[in-house]
Amino acid sequence: MAQKINLKDLTFEELEWFLVGLNQQKYRAKQVFQWLHAGIEGFDEMTNIPKDLRKQLSENSSISTVEIVEKHQSKIDGTIKYLLKISDGNFIESVIMRYEHGITICISTQVGCRMGCNFCASTIGGLVRNLTAGEMLDQIIFIQKDIGERISNIVLMGIGEPLDNYENVVKFLKNVNHPLGLNIGYRHISLSTCGLVEGIQKLAEENIPITLAISLHAPNDAVRNEIMPVSRKYSMESLLHACQLYTEKTKRRITFEYALIAGINDSVEHARELGMKIKGILCHVNLIPVNKVTGREYSKSSEQQIRCFKAQLEKMGIPTTVRRELGSDINASCGQLRHKRVGDFR
Repeated sequence: MAQKINLKDLTFEELEWFLVGLNQQKYRAKQVFQWLHAGIEGFDEMTNIPKDLRKQLSENSSISTVEIVEKHQSKIDGTIKYLLKISDGNFIESVIMRYEHGITICISTQVGCRMGCNFCASTIGGLVRNLTAGEMLDQIIFIQKDIGERISNIVLMGIGEPLDNYENVVKFLKNVNHPLGLNIGYRHISLSTCGLVEGIQKLAEENIPITLAISLHAPNDAVRNEIMPVSRKYSMESLLHACQLYTEKTKRRITFEYALIAGINDSVEHARELGMKIKGILCHVNLIPVNKVTGREYSKSSEQQIRCFKAQLEKMGIPTTVRRELGSDINASCGQLRHKRVGDFR
């Protein structure tokens, strides 16, 4: 028996044609789409849809959901970390962060990750599978229901490499932005990548004005090769060239994420070299005190070292911020809850 299609995996246009295939009128897509994004869990909840159509939908399709398995809330800043169970029994993570400008959710795009960054818990055990567009959407829908408040901002920065799941991620972006759905503006969405050059080039052509964040974490290939295996395929020169083209095409400022690791990439000389490499690109640098991860040996830089690194970049005219540490009492960086639950797959 063929697997039923998850309606949340369809774009609005695909949903229209799916309903036409069931000998229904296109206008029904508007009703169904709105119900899906309202967080219903069954077809009988679509109260303005005829019973015969609900029966057809239940016979030919499904509605995905997620189960909240664990929920940890910071007593310091209100950050909430979720461990979620998806339909096939796999686990993913999402994080809610509260800022003055609204509530931000950090979502996962894959179960596991194959990028292998040495300081990241998400890569332990490798990649299990990609998430579908609907499974990404579910993280927002059901966590929004759980907290009882509107989520206004999204970062694709949880478990997984978004550009390694390109087609599903782009479909998700279009769905979450749709005015009949959650209607979250593109300029309120950030996508973080470790630097898949072809993906960056393709994304530049999509005309989707999200914020692109590059997990750079090093000032040169030698250091980057040590901590980020992806750098062995894509040199910094090719990555920064793609970033330059992206900013020229989209007119959007890129964020360079830089996790400061004691004794590895945090010297003033490293800052000076980084500044020389990215000067001239429409960008800013977000410095991140690296998180302690069980099974990883790296430790974060001292406050003094962080200040010196920031000061050097600013001296060179590079706008630089230090990411506020949220959820420090609940290990809010992604990957750690899942790793604790399922262990190392290798």
